[in-house]
Formats: sequence, structure tokens, C-alpha cells
Amino acid sequence: MNEAFATKSKPTSDRKDAVGRLFVLELSGDRIHSMSPDGSDRKVIVTDCHLPDGIVVDVEAGHIYWTNMGVPNLNDGSIERADLDGSNRKVIVPQGITHTPKQLHLEKRSGKLYWCDREGMRVMRANLNGTNVETLVQTGEGEDDSRDATKWCVGITVDPVRGQIYWTQKGPDNAGLGCIFRAGIEVPKGEDAASRTDIETWFDDLPEPIDLELDLESRFLYWTDRGNPPAGNTVNRASIDAPARNGYASEPVVSDLMEGIGIALDVAGDRMFVTDLGGSVYTAKLDGSEKRTFLFAQGNLSGVAYAEIPSKEK
Repeated sequence: MNEAFATKSKPTSDRKDAVGRLFVLELSGDRIHSMSPDGSDRKVIVTDCHLPDGIVVDVEAGHIYWTNMGVPNLNDGSIERADLDGSNRKVIVPQGITHTPKQLHLEKRSGKLYWCDREGMRVMRANLNGTNVETLVQTGEGEDDSRDATKWCVGITVDPVRGQIYWTQKGPDNAGLGCIFRAGIEVPKGEDAASRTDIETWFDDLPEPIDLELDLESRFLYWTDRGNPPAGNTVNRASIDAPARNGYASEPVVSDLMEGIGIALDVAGDRMFVTDLGGSVYTAKLDGSEKRTFLFAQGNLSGVAYAEIPSKEK
């Protein structure tokens, strides 16, 4: 597959009048905030979500998409879409189709949304209008399996150049059983989501890996980890061109988070944005230097997305 036209980890507009915009999910308030990259011009654009977790922006279409985790034992998760200002809100994947949807990834050229389903123990995708929902990976099935946190799929990103998906399975709290896996975008012929043979363990023995972001230019994969220090409460990165495991170590680039969750990259601007359950929003260069916190104690924050929006639409 060719490189995606627009993903969360790439600049989405070349217009000179475009301005950077952050979209931040407030899990505890069931709200979506839109703001400038320094936290100014902040406004609530969506309310009454249902435990929102993952968010992406489709600048060309003028949409945001987000997941609602719902209450895990009720199997009432969903995915919604709205305009950039929060108007024209619409449920595109209704309750009962995905259990606990977490991080979301947009592949614009292929017209697909990818997400991880935690208690559903699945990696899934659908068309941008919510049709043709597919399960690409199934790590378990049934109530007993759903209590096993090593089977919980949480973070997701896509490498359209190599045609691979990456996802996290976080494991129990601070158990050191978290993993990052990768596999082909398509299920191999003659196989199914539960038995596919092309799944590769890329990293294991991690505290609690959560969200993923891929810099396609440098070929670095970034992820948040909400486990205990020193390996947890961090942002880490590793080259996806390095051999899987094989003694290759990841590079921690940001530390001292308060249960890190969301991450978004502005590759052109050499910066990242990170959110945590402690309610902080951080920014740093892609190598982790010049870290600063520009919002504090903003409730429990989950997903974050960065996009360059034409100024008249922000």
C-alpha cells in the first residue's frame, strides 16, 4: 500500500493560512476540547460523550472521529463523527458492534478507520462512514478471556508503506507483561483473525504500553506507557526498521508523566503532544527535549490529535 494521504502523524495541510489545532478528550468530563497548540483559544466542542478515548482528524473532509469506550461490562462502546466545530454529530459504529473501542487511527487514502477493542480483544477497522466493520486480529473470546488483561488490545497505528499494523496489549497494571505486536494489514489468505500466522511480537516485557504514533519520515514508532517508573510513565520510541526484539532496546524520550495515555506527533514542527490521566497536556521535541507542561489538572485526559486546519475553519 502506498503512503497514506493523511494520517494523525503527518501534517494535514500545506496551506499557508492553516493553523495548528489540538483536539483533546476529557475522559472524566465526557467532553472534547479544541485548542491552539499552546493551550490558548480553548473551547469545548462536544459534550455528553460516553467515556471518550481515541480521536483522529480528517481535515480534508472537515471531520473528527472519536471512540466512546462505554462501560466495559455493558458492551456499549461506539464510534462517532462530527464536524471540526463539533456540529453535525453522528454515530457511525453503534453500540453492540465494538465492545470497548480505544485508540483510533485514520488511513485517508484507503478510506479506513482502524481501532483497538479492549474487552472485545480485537483489532478492527471500518469504512469512514462506519460500514464494512472487520476484525483483523482476535486475541481471545468470551467472558473468561476478557478478564485477562494480556489479551486487551489498546493502541493502534498503521505503516501504509510496508502494509503493517502495530498494536499494544497492555497487560495487568504494572505487571511488565505489556507487548507491542505487528502484522500485515490484511489477514493472510486462508486464515482468520483468531489464527493468523503473521503476527510478530515486536516488543515485550513492557510495563503498560498504551497509545502508538508512527513517524513515517524517520521510521520511529512512539508509544506512551502508563506503568510505574522508571520504565513506565514515559514516552518511548524505537526504529521500526530494527529487528523485532533481538536485544534491541527502545529509547525513553519523555518521563515523569502521570499515567500517560494519548500521543500525537507534529512531524513537520518537530514536536509531540502527550496527555495523561493526571489531567496534564505536555509538549516536547520529537527527541524528548524541551518538554513542558502547558495544562495541569484538567480532569482525566485520554486521546489527543493534532491537525493543521484552514484558519477560517478552526
